Amino acid sequence: MKTLFLLEIPVSNSDMISTSTPEPVIEKLRILDLVFMPGSLWIMIPLLVMFALAIYIFVERWLSIGKAAREERNFMNNIRDFIHSGKIESALALCKGNATPLARMIEKGITRVGKPLSDISAAIENTGNLEVQRLEKRVSVLATIAGAAPMLGFLGTVVGMVIAFHNMEANPNNLNIAELSGGIYTAMITTVGGLIVGIISYFCYNIIVARISQVVYMLEAKSTEFIDLLHEPI
Repeated sequence: MKTLFLLEIPVSNSDMISTSTPEPVIEKLRILDLVFMPGSLWIMIPLLVMFALAIYIFVERWLSIGKAAREERNFMNNIRDFIHSGKIESALALCKGNATPLARMIEKGITRVGKPLSDISAAIENTGNLEVQRLEKRVSVLATIAGAAPMLGFLGTVVGMVIAFHNMEANPNNLNIAELSGGIYTAMITTVGGLIVGIISYFCYNIIVARISQVVYMLEAKSTEFIDLLHEPI
């Protein structure tokens, strides 16, 4: 009679884990990896350039408009005192000492003192139009970027989908997911990039336009105040 000896060997948890099938390691996808994927570089590089240009224009215009909106305290009161006292040269010197759109407008009006009020008003208005054009410098580029960036991203979307469907047609019986993912990645990444650049540029554009409107309103109010002080009795 044969005896069967069974040897029981305890197995630790670590041994059980080592013999099990290892889980696949999922790589984390970084934003920079998405931006600089080879298939989408031809779209993402122009979008990055447009984004950098939009931020530069926004910061530069914000600082310039902030300087233009500054007004020296009691500036108009001093102008009134000089005009009523007949000190035209002192009023001009005060305007030249303030490198602001308001000072340049009032200076142009002071140089016309003694002429009909219609001529003074026209001179101030023309100078104001020039100052507004200076404030709006390069603002149209922001609007262009806000409109063009999503369109450029959509172009990348269409091209990426064309690539994906082309790969499907080229290998109908041996479809490779890796070949499809390249075109789909291009489509999705360029869409996201274009929308991000477009949305940020759109907000920057509207903020700058609102700031310019505030300055224009201030210039109109001060120019009216200057015309009114010429009517005041000396």
